[in-house]
Amino acid sequence: MAASSSLTATSPSARVRDAPIGDAVVRTLAYADVFDYPLTAAETHRDLVGLRASFEEVVAALGDEAAPGGPVVRIGLHYALAGREATVATRMRREAVATRMWPRARRSARALAALPWVRMVAVTGSLAVNSVEDDADIDLMVVAAPGRVWMCRAMVIAFARAASRNGLALCPNYVLSGSALSLDDRSLYTAHELLQMVPLAGRETYLRLLDANRWATEFLPNRAAGVAADTASPRAGSVASHLVERLLRGRAGNALEKRVARLQASRLRRKIRRRQLGATEAAFEDDAFKGHFDAHGARILNAWESRVRAAIRDR
Repeated sequence: MAASSSLTATSPSARVRDAPIGDAVVRTLAYADVFDYPLTAAETHRDLVGLRASFEEVVAALGDEAAPGGPVVRIGLHYALAGREATVATRMRREAVATRMWPRARRSARALAALPWVRMVAVTGSLAVNSVEDDADIDLMVVAAPGRVWMCRAMVIAFARAASRNGLALCPNYVLSGSALSLDDRSLYTAHELLQMVPLAGRETYLRLLDANRWATEFLPNRAAGVAADTASPRAGSVASHLVERLLRGRAGNALEKRVARLQASRLRRKIRRRQLGATEAAFEDDAFKGHFDAHGARILNAWESRVRAAIRDR
């Protein structure tokens, strides 16, 4: 999310931004459908793509699009693309899994927040929207102290490996510097990831992250990011982290950071070559690590555009 990619539009295209509300509703449901996730009317309004509209306008458009033979169907309180009614049951099942997973995620976030150089921990991805399978990873974004991205990542990875021995799969996909919070990959995918993440530690840093990325609301103008009630100071009570940070401040810490960065980046590049990965959104920079090795964002956006074309064509 921090690194550049082939999807670098700084705002939604005019085709998306100026679309009629019916098209915007279809686009919104199509994006959620990529994740097998039907939406309620309130969620459709909240996540309306590229268009600011009232809740009443969205409800009226949903009614029009869900007319017999239309591209949208209503199943109880949920709306989905026609032919995708089974996703309602999928959503219910995954929400039950998420309910069981959240307590462990919160405990892990508190532990991670006590590590040296950690300034924010947030849950991203499928758990952030309560749509996970039993074997899903818990995707995380971590913000590190300026100049300490790679030592922070090393600590976080060590914690994640220890957690895996207890059956908990933590996946810190993003580690960003607190001095480089503006994200270059400005796409609908990144806007969703940013605005739906659930911060569990580091309220002040999270608010600075949102402020640095106001562009996201151009894609999702009705979306208001929320701050979790239990978001706390990431270093409260962490005497050991204070001591480590103090000891590795200045020239010695800078030298170690560079060495750790070189070692980790070299290992990650070997991983890419070993797996013979083609297109990748991974990035290994001084102020950012992004661990998407499979062009995940591009695949999501391509799948979304295919659904949009099919749904609008079949009207």
